[in-house]
Amino acid sequence: MAIVEPIIRPPSEAESFLLQVTVGCSANDCTFCGAYFNKPFAIKDFEEIASDIERGAALYPQTRRAFLLDGDALVVNNTRLLLVLEKLNKAFPMLSRISSYANGYNIVRRTDEELKELYDHKLQLIYIGLESGNQDILDHCRKRSRAEEMIEAVRKSGRAKIKSSVIVLLGLGGKRYSAWHIKDTITALNRMQPRYLSFLSLMVIPGTPLYEEVRNGDFEELNPVELLKEAHDIILGLQLDKTVFRCNHASNYFPLAGRFPQDKERLLDSLRLALSGELKLRPEFLRGL
Repeated sequence: MAIVEPIIRPPSEAESFLLQVTVGCSANDCTFCGAYFNKPFAIKDFEEIASDIERGAALYPQTRRAFLLDGDALVVNNTRLLLVLEKLNKAFPMLSRISSYANGYNIVRRTDEELKELYDHKLQLIYIGLESGNQDILDHCRKRSRAEEMIEAVRKSGRAKIKSSVIVLLGLGGKRYSAWHIKDTITALNRMQPRYLSFLSLMVIPGTPLYEEVRNGDFEELNPVELLKEAHDIILGLQLDKTVFRCNHASNYFPLAGRFPQDKERLLDSLRLALSGELKLRPEFLRGL
């Protein structure tokens, strides 16, 4: 299949059929992101996408899930995207779910009817990188989707029965804006009420604008203890009714998993024990102390 490397996908999509609809990301300006270096944004021709689907169906006829690559497949309008979804559903008879990364502005620009069309064609899960609920932090990072836009995107997609998996980036405010990062991220998540929520820890990638900020002394990274404290304080303020939570990405120093609201106190207790040194932590964490 004609996939342009490298490939970025959520860990939970490890068993999914990966279909590249776009190359790169239309919002490839975020100062912290190095996912799409040297990948100019482009929408693939339907003929190439269809060919990849046919090859995939021949190799993996039992496929039950598909994930649309790269970072911004939903930038494609419904007229074109529905052709792709129809082809997927026809090629994989056992297909139960299609998912994709999504930028907030590509959700809110769609009508309720267009979102229902996507759901009816089995696009039933989107991954949204909120990163932070604080608009000043997002502006500084050149995040194209605004906080209010992403909140509305999750709520609007939910009304169409499309579930959202929201990603928060611990440490994105640095030491200077950590308190605002915590406060406004809590507010955003409580308004979103996402079905899935994951925490990642900021990793400063060489070659990104944020890396230069760190080198120049304009951005002070949080140490591992401060990252855990951010996770604790955000969770403390969350009032979520039905959310699956994960904090077990490779970037995280301390793995956590649970459900809100029933596991909130257990998650907080685990973080308190970790911060007090009573729980075993990853070696990377110990090296950071």
